[in-house]
Amino acid sequence: MNEPMTDPADDPGRTRRSPRWLKDPTTVGSDPDYRFTLANERTFLAWIRTALALAAGGLGALTILDDFGGEKVLGIGLLVLSFLTAITSYRRWSLSEQAIRKNEPLPRSRLPLVMAVGVAIVSLIAAVAFIWSAQ
Repeated sequence: MNEPMTDPADDPGRTRRSPRWLKDPTTVGSDPDYRFTLANERTFLAWIRTALALAAGGLGALTILDDFGGEKVLGIGLLVLSFLTAITSYRRWSLSEQAIRKNEPLPRSRLPLVMAVGVAIVSLIAAVAFIWSAQ
Protein backbone atom coordinates (compact mmCIF):
# COMPACT_ATOMS: atom_id res chain seq x y z
CA MET A 1 0.00 0.00 0.00
CA ASN A 2 2.80 2.42 0.78
CA GLU A 3 4.83 2.55 -2.41
CA PRO A 4 8.03 4.57 -2.42
CA MET A 5 7.63 7.91 -4.13
CA THR A 6 9.75 8.26 -7.22
CA ASP A 7 10.77 11.35 -9.03
CA PRO A 8 9.93 11.22 -12.77
CA ALA A 9 13.28 12.88 -13.45
CA ASP A 10 15.01 9.75 -12.05
CA ASP A 11 13.48 7.54 -14.75
CA PRO A 12 16.39 6.43 -16.97
CA GLY A 13 14.04 5.89 -19.92
CA ARG A 14 12.75 9.43 -19.77
CA THR A 15 14.19 11.82 -22.30
CA ARG A 16 14.23 15.51 -21.56
CA ARG A 17 14.13 17.89 -24.45
CA SER A 18 16.07 21.08 -24.11
CA PRO A 19 16.20 23.96 -26.58
CA ARG A 20 18.47 23.34 -29.53
CA TRP A 21 20.71 26.27 -28.61
CA LEU A 22 21.45 24.84 -25.15
CA LYS A 23 22.92 21.65 -26.56
CA ASP A 24 26.64 21.34 -27.13
CA PRO A 25 26.99 22.55 -30.75
CA THR A 26 30.08 20.41 -31.33
CA THR A 27 28.02 17.20 -31.08
CA VAL A 28 26.19 17.76 -34.37
CA GLY A 29 27.41 17.56 -37.93
CA SER A 30 31.04 17.31 -38.85
CA ASP A 31 34.10 19.41 -38.07
CA PRO A 32 34.10 22.47 -40.35
CA ASP A 33 37.04 24.47 -41.60
CA TYR A 34 38.43 25.91 -38.36
CA ARG A 35 38.38 29.44 -39.80
CA PHE A 36 34.57 29.44 -39.76
CA THR A 37 34.45 28.25 -36.16
CA LEU A 38 37.00 30.86 -35.10
CA ALA A 39 35.14 33.63 -36.95
CA ASN A 40 31.93 32.60 -35.19
CA GLU A 41 33.75 32.64 -31.86
CA ARG A 42 35.21 36.11 -32.54
CA THR A 43 31.72 37.42 -33.26
CA PHE A 44 30.47 35.91 -30.00
CA LEU A 45 33.34 37.50 -28.07
CA ALA A 46 32.60 40.90 -29.65
CA TRP A 47 29.00 40.66 -28.43
CA ILE A 48 30.22 39.64 -24.97
CA ARG A 49 32.52 42.69 -24.89
CA THR A 50 29.51 44.82 -25.75
CA ALA A 51 27.53 43.20 -22.91
CA LEU A 52 30.41 43.89 -20.50
CA ALA A 53 30.58 47.53 -21.61
CA LEU A 54 26.83 47.90 -21.08
CA ALA A 55 27.14 46.33 -17.62
CA ALA A 56 29.99 48.69 -16.74
CA GLY A 57 27.94 51.65 -17.95
CA GLY A 58 24.92 50.51 -15.95
CA LEU A 59 26.94 50.00 -12.78
CA GLY A 60 28.67 53.34 -13.34
CA ALA A 61 25.33 55.10 -13.75
CA LEU A 62 24.03 53.55 -10.54
CA THR A 63 27.10 54.41 -8.45
CA ILE A 64 28.52 57.63 -9.90
CA LEU A 65 25.52 59.67 -11.05
CA ASP A 66 24.15 60.69 -7.65
CA ASP A 67 22.81 64.10 -8.66
CA PHE A 68 21.27 62.84 -11.89
CA GLY A 69 17.51 62.33 -11.70
CA GLY A 70 17.24 59.17 -13.74
CA GLU A 71 20.36 57.30 -12.67
CA LYS A 72 18.40 54.26 -11.46
CA VAL A 73 16.33 53.94 -14.62
CA LEU A 74 19.41 54.49 -16.78
CA GLY A 75 21.59 52.06 -14.81
CA ILE A 76 19.00 49.31 -14.62
CA GLY A 77 18.13 49.77 -18.29
CA LEU A 78 21.78 49.30 -19.24
CA LEU A 79 22.12 46.26 -16.99
CA VAL A 80 19.00 44.65 -18.50
CA LEU A 81 20.32 45.36 -22.00
CA SER A 82 23.65 43.82 -20.97
CA PHE A 83 21.92 40.67 -19.74
CA LEU A 84 19.85 40.35 -22.93
CA THR A 85 22.95 40.86 -25.07
CA ALA A 86 24.93 38.19 -23.22
CA ILE A 87 22.15 35.58 -23.37
CA THR A 88 21.22 36.32 -26.97
CA SER A 89 24.85 36.28 -28.11
CA TYR A 90 25.37 32.79 -26.68
CA ARG A 91 22.21 31.60 -28.41
CA ARG A 92 23.40 33.13 -31.67
CA TRP A 93 26.85 31.54 -31.34
CA SER A 94 25.41 28.10 -30.59
CA LEU A 95 22.87 28.09 -33.42
CA SER A 96 25.44 29.46 -35.88
CA GLU A 97 27.98 26.83 -34.83
CA GLN A 98 25.43 24.08 -35.36
CA ALA A 99 24.51 25.48 -38.78
CA ILE A 100 28.19 25.69 -39.77
CA ARG A 101 28.78 22.09 -38.68
CA LYS A 102 25.70 20.89 -40.64
CA ASN A 103 26.58 22.99 -43.71
CA GLU A 104 23.24 24.81 -43.45
CA PRO A 105 22.43 28.50 -43.90
CA LEU A 106 23.16 30.61 -40.85
CA PRO A 107 20.10 31.39 -38.72
CA ARG A 108 18.67 34.88 -38.64
CA SER A 109 19.58 36.95 -35.61
CA ARG A 110 17.51 39.50 -33.74
CA LEU A 111 20.49 40.67 -31.71
CA PRO A 112 21.29 43.73 -33.87
CA LEU A 113 17.63 44.82 -33.68
CA VAL A 114 17.52 44.26 -29.90
CA MET A 115 20.70 46.30 -29.48
CA ALA A 116 19.54 49.14 -31.74
CA VAL A 117 16.13 49.46 -30.09
CA GLY A 118 17.56 48.98 -26.58
CA VAL A 119 20.26 51.61 -26.99
CA ALA A 120 17.77 54.01 -28.56
CA ILE A 121 15.36 53.58 -25.63
CA VAL A 122 18.10 53.94 -23.01
CA SER A 123 19.45 57.04 -24.80
CA LEU A 124 16.01 58.59 -24.94
CA ILE A 125 15.45 57.91 -21.23
CA ALA A 126 18.87 59.40 -20.43
CA ALA A 127 18.16 62.52 -22.50
CA VAL A 128 14.75 63.06 -20.88
CA ALA A 129 16.18 62.48 -17.39
CA PHE A 130 19.06 64.89 -18.10
CA ILE A 131 16.68 67.61 -19.31
CA TRP A 132 14.38 66.98 -16.35
CA SER A 133 17.21 67.20 -13.79
CA ALA A 134 18.65 70.36 -15.41
CA GLN A 135 15.49 72.35 -14.71
